[in-house]
Amino acid sequence: MDNTSFKYQREKLNNSLHFDKSFDLVERQIKIANKKAALYFVDGFIKDDIMEKIIEFFYKNVKEEDVESVEKFKAGFVPYVEVDTTEDFEKATTMILSGVCGLLVDGFEKVILIDSRTYPQRDTSEPENDKVIFGSRDGFVETMVLNTALIRRRIRSGDLRVEAMQAGTKSKTDIAICYMDSKVDKVLLKKLKDRINSITQESLTMSSQSLVEAIYPHRWFNPMPKVKSTERPDTTSNSILKGNIAIIVDNSPVALILPTSVFDILEEADDYYFSPITGTYLRLARYMITFISLFLTPVWLLLLQNPSIVPKALEFTLIDEAQNIPIVLQLIIIEIGIDGLRLASLNTPNSLTTPLSIIGAIALSDFSVQAGWCSYEAILYMAFVTVANYTQPNYELGYTIKFSRIFLLLMTYFFNIIGFVAGGIIVLLTAICNRTLSGKSYLYPLFPFNPKKLVKKIIRMR
Repeated sequence: MDNTSFKYQREKLNNSLHFDKSFDLVERQIKIANKKAALYFVDGFIKDDIMEKIIEFFYKNVKEEDVESVEKFKAGFVPYVEVDTTEDFEKATTMILSGVCGLLVDGFEKVILIDSRTYPQRDTSEPENDKVIFGSRDGFVETMVLNTALIRRRIRSGDLRVEAMQAGTKSKTDIAICYMDSKVDKVLLKKLKDRINSITQESLTMSSQSLVEAIYPHRWFNPMPKVKSTERPDTTSNSILKGNIAIIVDNSPVALILPTSVFDILEEADDYYFSPITGTYLRLARYMITFISLFLTPVWLLLLQNPSIVPKALEFTLIDEAQNIPIVLQLIIIEIGIDGLRLASLNTPNSLTTPLSIIGAIALSDFSVQAGWCSYEAILYMAFVTVANYTQPNYELGYTIKFSRIFLLLMTYFFNIIGFVAGGIIVLLTAICNRTLSGKSYLYPLFPFNPKKLVKKIIRMR
């Protein structure tokens, strides 16, 4: 059978798409200059008014001599901005399922692809978990094209590259890699592309997190953040201009930025929306509070186990009363209890959030002390630690600090001073030995030491 015949092409595309088994896949048969034709699209992904005008144009303005070749027809008689052709039916199937409208015309050996798709999306409102006091109030959404447009709006330079890729043998998830061609590390860029191209997973249904675990196949269990994630276009654009690479994954409102270090993850947009001295203060305060949240409860436990080394000025931190439950177990119970409240608040209807918060506050305060479960001091220090976790914007880093803190508590409880020192060294070495995709240490430029870059990470420059 002639591969340009309408019957052959229609059967091939129908077998690939299985229209008879999916109600949302639509085939609209029409005639263009007395030639058989058909439009293929996913219901809900196209703009009805635009397709109506395109079909009307085909009926009224196309003559027989206009459909002599696919290239002539595409160039002069498809009234839309983004139009392409392909003779690869597998590619045509993927594009149609992505929302592009496919057009078959009798006698054409290629499928015409009209990119008139529109995805259901929410407004570009300010991200809930990435707010600023000053600055822009827009944020990424789940549509990749709109997200890249928000970056283009801020970087109006021909040096900005936005390369499209796909990953997932079944999901065919769209991925955009954004970078400044004159500043990017070309070796890192090639390494990143190779890893994306080598992904063998069927799908990236959990979007950005699935991609991160696929890029780091041997360290997926490591709780330390592998990349910096943000929902802010201004933060992403700023990172790109510094020479970093931003990855936008379709269906995800998050941009992944790399290479990254713990100093990059601890940065916030407010550091730059205030004056340099205020931004530096906010940054230093964040570093200090994060450090204290890691060591506060282990140091307190160490002092309780060794009251003879406690300075007189800190004797008020000691507990005189006998405890029904060991302090270390109290701290771990509160750690888990706080996470339980957090998970409950995420799954609680808005109308019940306030009552749940009140019940949780009562249960973890005076009532737990009176029942003999906890001491006032344990609740106080864990309250500080809980609030301190929210001073830095990354949830993954917060849980990394939590796991490290619990590890230090257990080491201190079982091995006393030696355990505390050994635990601290192990946590530090784990961070130092943790390598980013670029091969640098997680604590760079502190380890290995680079004084100039370290000053720029700590002090907010102009």
